[in-house]
Amino acid sequence: MTKHKIFWTTPVANGPGTSIRRWVLAGIMVLLGGPAPAQQPVPEKPRLLISTDIGGTDPDDNQSMAHFLMYSNRFTTEGLVSSPSYGKGSKQELLRMIDLYEKDLPALQKNEKGYPSPAALRTVCKQGRQGPAPYAGYRTATEGSDWIIQCARKKSPRSLWILVWGGLDDLAQALHDAPDIRTKIKVYWIGGPNKKWSANSYAYIAANFPDLWFIECNGSYNGFFSRNNTVEKLTNTNYYDNYIKGAGALGKDFKNYYKGHIKMGDTPSLLYLMDGAPGNPFKESWGGSFTKIMHSPRTIFNRNTTIADTVTIYSVLEFHFKGPKTNVGSNKPCFTMTVQAGIGEQQWEGFYLGDGAYVVRYCPKQSEVLTYKITSAIPEFPEQSGQLVVDNTWPGKGGPADYRLGDNWYSDRAGSNLFDEGWQGAKTVSKWRNDALLDWAKRWARLQ
Repeated sequence: MTKHKIFWTTPVANGPGTSIRRWVLAGIMVLLGGPAPAQQPVPEKPRLLISTDIGGTDPDDNQSMAHFLMYSNRFTTEGLVSSPSYGKGSKQELLRMIDLYEKDLPALQKNEKGYPSPAALRTVCKQGRQGPAPYAGYRTATEGSDWIIQCARKKSPRSLWILVWGGLDDLAQALHDAPDIRTKIKVYWIGGPNKKWSANSYAYIAANFPDLWFIECNGSYNGFFSRNNTVEKLTNTNYYDNYIKGAGALGKDFKNYYKGHIKMGDTPSLLYLMDGAPGNPFKESWGGSFTKIMHSPRTIFNRNTTIADTVTIYSVLEFHFKGPKTNVGSNKPCFTMTVQAGIGEQQWEGFYLGDGAYVVRYCPKQSEVLTYKITSAIPEFPEQSGQLVVDNTWPGKGGPADYRLGDNWYSDRAGSNLFDEGWQGAKTVSKWRNDALLDWAKRWARLQ
């Protein structure tokens, strides 16, 4: 309705009474049945491709996929790619979720039109790489990477939005095979822990495609887990019983993940595209707001590290070692870096560069003290160990080995007032969490 145009579409400047005006405007919008101040309808459906590790070790992708399917009338969906760089996910899990959507579709269509047919969604499901890319960051084309290229090359005045919920391996492969698509896509990546699993493909993209339009969301998405400023009925543990209640096939399935407790760490990428100006990452939106970064931190170690070494959270660390000369190929893992972190023990593959040179990449996801051990089955390989301290500010002070980025690389806002439970930029998402979940509750009600 035209009367909704009285509300701003860009952030109101801070000043006396700003918070009061925001709450008053928010209340009026609710009474009028319109969106919250930071969330205006997108003028045209975004072209969308989701790359997801659904079916892997972390079922939050299933939760986010349920959310996407219930809002799929808001998008022109061109691809659903299974890209499990870690775990055993496959496009079969995508197809299973679409089967659930098909059962709920008649109820969803009673209130809104424009939902894609289940058949159309099944057609665009593609299998991506299973397992991480080697040190080069790419290997061979997959059904998923080829589909990214095909969608990006479609003639359209609109960019293709690629939402990456897992590893970057298929995106890196697509860019390697078809560099021309770099100007035709916009990327919103849920990084953080996913950066660990695709350190090699991230390094390839940052080094070779710094001019990409790229949102690297490493910390902000954590705002969707926050309890701060969250209404009790909307907490992670209470939302299911208050709003989902086993509604429809999707609601019954939702109970299988975290006992119905919502996590949905990938959902902010989708919420970002439900805003009126997704091309403006500085603007507040349900999916966060971001700042331009000109460098991505990278540190190269040619020695064992100690507790005296401090690195930046989310940065790319390269450990180079000398060892015996061998005929192991460059794409085949030949040694292991075992890391002890707060999350537990995890192992990372290292590679042979030739002439007795070995390398492994690692990306820390949180502030802590790490210990690691390097081992290999190769005879005479020198077993090594070390420690590191990870600080909590991204991207931090620049260093000589950093990746230099172009004018359209964005990431978490660094203001200390925007940290939420230790996560940088997370308040840019958590402040809108109630609004997003209440809006979703309306769609669950249609399935009751």
